[in-house]
Amino acid sequence: MCKSKGIGHFFKQNRGFRGLYPQSKSPAYLCPFPQDHPYMRYQPLDSSVFVANRARYTASLGSGSMAVFVASDQVPANGDAYHPYRPDSNLYWLSGIDQELTALLLFPDCPNPAYREVLFVRETSPELAVWEGPRHSREEASALSGISQVLWEKDFETVLWTQAKYASDIHLALNENDRASASPVRSASQRLAGRLTNDFPLHRFHRASPALDRLRAVKSQEEVQTLQKAISITHNALLQALKVIRPGCMEYQVEAALAGSILGQGAEGFSFEPIIASGDHACILHYTRNAAPCKDGDLLLMDFGASYAHYAADLTRCIPVNGRFTPRQKEVYDAVLDVQRQAMDLLRPGRSLNDYNQESALIMQDAVLRLGLISSEEVAKQDPKSPAYKRYFPHGTGHFLGLDVHDVGARYESLQEGMVITCEPGLYIPEEGLGIRIENDVVVSAAGPVDLMKDLPIRTDEIEEAYHSAQRN
Repeated sequence: MCKSKGIGHFFKQNRGFRGLYPQSKSPAYLCPFPQDHPYMRYQPLDSSVFVANRARYTASLGSGSMAVFVASDQVPANGDAYHPYRPDSNLYWLSGIDQELTALLLFPDCPNPAYREVLFVRETSPELAVWEGPRHSREEASALSGISQVLWEKDFETVLWTQAKYASDIHLALNENDRASASPVRSASQRLAGRLTNDFPLHRFHRASPALDRLRAVKSQEEVQTLQKAISITHNALLQALKVIRPGCMEYQVEAALAGSILGQGAEGFSFEPIIASGDHACILHYTRNAAPCKDGDLLLMDFGASYAHYAADLTRCIPVNGRFTPRQKEVYDAVLDVQRQAMDLLRPGRSLNDYNQESALIMQDAVLRLGLISSEEVAKQDPKSPAYKRYFPHGTGHFLGLDVHDVGARYESLQEGMVITCEPGLYIPEEGLGIRIENDVVVSAAGPVDLMKDLPIRTDEIEEAYHSAQRN
């Protein structure tokens, strides 16, 4: 039997809508768990959501299979500081636990019923309670997750290594998001995989990610409602930011207005590092310095979103710094908006995300032609691998959205009802100092796409009216 070291052993080595889903008058998907718990900022989802998620996942496991998940690392910064903790998305989706040093063991065929579903959480100590506040009690963790067997993390290795002997197959989840690049930092999940494959070389090991990715990509009613909550917070933040946008204001002042509103509404914060890009900075796709003044006559591109219960909103809007679009800005903006409307209509079951991006690109090519940015002769002679429109539209039209802003999903398989996809065409014209992107979050439905952001201002006249209304108030 392996000596019990707890989950901490794996961490201490780290260095480095309405419509499709009608909103009920009583949001039953929210947990009655006390809102004033020191470790919970948002109203958690009801445990039934996570019970259902686990049932969907364990149904995909073969006979004799065990699945193991561990929490994300607490990533050190300088000195004795740490970067803000963010839970592992798979572990959170399966358990609802938003806390470091957490682990989950799923073993439906375990001969001992007590270990068929076990959650491990960090035990509060008097010192931890003084310095950081208490962590979930076992009873609280059970109420949040719907898991009856909750043990302290110090028992994790003992239970895991003991019960693994009764399994023939072990399923482990690594970061297999197809947008992720290789990292020199080994995660807690990678370190666990290394230990298990070394200690149990005769077991069969499997990737948990393919099954989880497909399941997570299709959102439940409760998940869509939570996304809608994140979007509502994002909408309010946009309206608040409009109050400070004017010639001479700084990009970071706009960011501050967004952050204040998002945090003030009970969200964890931004769902990703916000892009607040004025003038030609908008032609830098991932501009995040947000350090320049906003000049009279420029457009301000804002790409941001709130994270609520770890579900990510993702919005992009372009605002004239002085409150009025110039004729040229309006011309390009309307062209992008027309592309978005056409592209959004493609989000139906049967088409893959890859198909969606490719077909949307052809719609954008026509728009670039109409704007005179490229010629028909260039299109006729272009290299298919490097089409002419790419000079002005270098990215895709959308991505999966959920617990991660670039959420998991199979981009070459058919879209299904309940998937949430962004629709974000853009045009970037450096020679004109003009970058425009428009982004909404959309639920795939056979009856037609459900725009979760349909209530936000999007036409140029709506944006101008919202701007001047905010300035008056």
